[in-house]
Amino acid sequence: MGISAVPGSGKTWTLSRLAADIIVRGDLGEDQEVLIVTLVNSAVDNFSIRISDFIKAKGLLPHIGYRVRTLHGLAHDIVREKPEKVGLDERFQIIDDREAEIIRKETAHAWLQSHPNFLEDYLLSDMDDNKRDWVRRQQLPELVNNLALSFIRSAKDRRLAPQDLRQELDHQPAPLPLAEMGWEIYTNFQRALTYRGAVDFDDLIRLALDLLEIDTEYLERLRFRWPFILEDEAQDSSLLQEQILRLLAGEKGNWVRVGDPNQAIFETFTTANPKHLLTFIRQEADSYKELPSSGRSQPSIINLANYFIKWVNNEHPEPTVRDALTVPFIKPVPDSDPQPNPSNDPAGIHFISRKFTPEEEIQAVVDSIKKWLPEHKDWTVAVLVPRNVRGVEVIEALKQKKIDYLEFLSSTTTTRAASGALGNLIAYLADPQSASKLAKVYQVWRRNWREDEDKRIGLYEHVPALLCKCRTLESYLAPRPGNDLLIDLDKSETGEVVSELELFRDIVRRWQGTTLLPIDQMILTLSQDLFTEAADMALAHKLALVLRQAADDHTDWRLPEMTNELGVIARNERRFIGFSSDDSGFDPELHKGKVVVTTMHKAKGLEWDRVYLMSVNNYDFPSGQTYDQYISEKWFIRSQLNLEAEALAQLEMVTKVGEYEWYNEGQATQAARLDYVRERLRLLYVGITRAKRDLIVTWNRGRFEGTREAQPAQPFIALKGWSEDQ
Repeated sequence: MGISAVPGSGKTWTLSRLAADIIVRGDLGEDQEVLIVTLVNSAVDNFSIRISDFIKAKGLLPHIGYRVRTLHGLAHDIVREKPEKVGLDERFQIIDDREAEIIRKETAHAWLQSHPNFLEDYLLSDMDDNKRDWVRRQQLPELVNNLALSFIRSAKDRRLAPQDLRQELDHQPAPLPLAEMGWEIYTNFQRALTYRGAVDFDDLIRLALDLLEIDTEYLERLRFRWPFILEDEAQDSSLLQEQILRLLAGEKGNWVRVGDPNQAIFETFTTANPKHLLTFIRQEADSYKELPSSGRSQPSIINLANYFIKWVNNEHPEPTVRDALTVPFIKPVPDSDPQPNPSNDPAGIHFISRKFTPEEEIQAVVDSIKKWLPEHKDWTVAVLVPRNVRGVEVIEALKQKKIDYLEFLSSTTTTRAASGALGNLIAYLADPQSASKLAKVYQVWRRNWREDEDKRIGLYEHVPALLCKCRTLESYLAPRPGNDLLIDLDKSETGEVVSELELFRDIVRRWQGTTLLPIDQMILTLSQDLFTEAADMALAHKLALVLRQAADDHTDWRLPEMTNELGVIARNERRFIGFSSDDSGFDPELHKGKVVVTTMHKAKGLEWDRVYLMSVNNYDFPSGQTYDQYISEKWFIRSQLNLEAEALAQLEMVTKVGEYEWYNEGQATQAARLDYVRERLRLLYVGITRAKRDLIVTWNRGRFEGTREAQPAQPFIALKGWSEDQ
């Protein structure tokens, strides 16, 4: 089944209810589950809570009969069960995005140093020597790194290993220089991963698909385990995600895909494409449904969003992008709905036509908030910007005006170390004769003393040193007459040190007793001694569920294997179960009277009473016109080429099957422009549909003068004209 769901239509509620009904009806056999695949970690929590509540309301036990995973979490589950089948060691590592970025930057930088003149032909010919040197030093490293990211992701999405790509390049009748550059960086990047015995997230997905294709017995077992597959946010599916779920569903399986093609806004950052869902809905699904009713926004904002779809479909100045948005239109919920739409207020929509400088635009928005906020402390409000750097500038202005704000930008992501703390403790319990691991556990237990300025800092450093010197831990943990560490230390150490060791010994003995418990109960028991913060306790509960699932999937695993699994989670927490504050489930209702500053991308799935949309000009929202500018086209590159797009076009050339097609420089740049226009139209649609009651839209002329000065975006002009006629 394919389902199109408009913003605020309750697709999470619908899928959760469907999963619960399948379980309650008894449609699952023993050892079977409903599999729910979603996009981000916060949605994993949301689904789990909702399904659990539905099931408990029917008098059944929660947390049984379903599994909620991101695609990366699902791929991890699949590969971890049989890593040797795809050439991985049983203890293979998964590097997270941050570490992959470091390795890729190092690899790209090394390539650039060894090929200093490789990109010379792509630079503007009329640059003076000083500017050219500056570009080489300051601009090319970032450009090459971004190109490498796109190239490597695309190659892996095509399931092309470096050696396979090399063979294809060797058979080309003419050189493809950007593909050659991409291949060399890709090769060195993969070599660095192999040296570490690791894979990245893109490898994980590719290998999961490989495993399902080569091990038919394993595939059939998984098909039996998951007879129902519910896919959320299907508009953001990549080709590999679709292929994995298609294999798992099989010809006779049950596969429900829910999404909103109008909210596909991650193509620039991933290999996702809404065409996969649209093709499924229009050509493949046995049935098609719509969720068109939404109680989020007041009717005038709904009408504005619907007009935007009509304008794009019929009047956009670039005809080739008129497919960017699609029906269904949004419908208000009936008056009898328990969550009705806010009252209609056409005056709540404002398109500010004044031509601001970037600084003036920020000042105008902040002044508006300062004037409006005192009488609306019970409202939620957000400033949505196209990019993080613009958000930082807004925050600085809010600080100057002493306006309470909340920063929700990707550049401020922080992660907790709770999984690492538990991992260290379990690592010791798995190896109880290790004095060094016990010393580490002491520092985990007393981690709050690490920055303590009083004498406790001395204990934090001194006690582990004493434990490391202990020849046999029995003399400390299980002393006998004549072999008692504390009696020996009593002669040389202060009473405070001996007392601290006695206290820690009692706690360690209690921890050792938990090894007789099932892993989830063990985690929860240990957490009582390790954590005091509610967030960390919630995290421990989540860890307990994950490890219990791992124990059920791998009945031969003992504490060493569980320690390794915790290590994987600690290194890759955001992708697997969402430990970061970003992925813990942001709720605007908890921040009434406080200005939330975030990007339009991060605002997806959220809603506020009052929304400011900033920088709606033809630079951040181009329309494919000759005077538009594109962020991916660097001023120092000749012919306005988008080198990332050109490199991917050359990669596509080497994978062509059949009659050879020659690569024509510039065609990929133009196609990338149009794809970017489509995505930015959808991004603006997402921004508009975040507003419940008030919507204020502004634009700025950019930082250039004369002919390069930015203009209001074409959608801004069209929507402003429509709203004034209402």
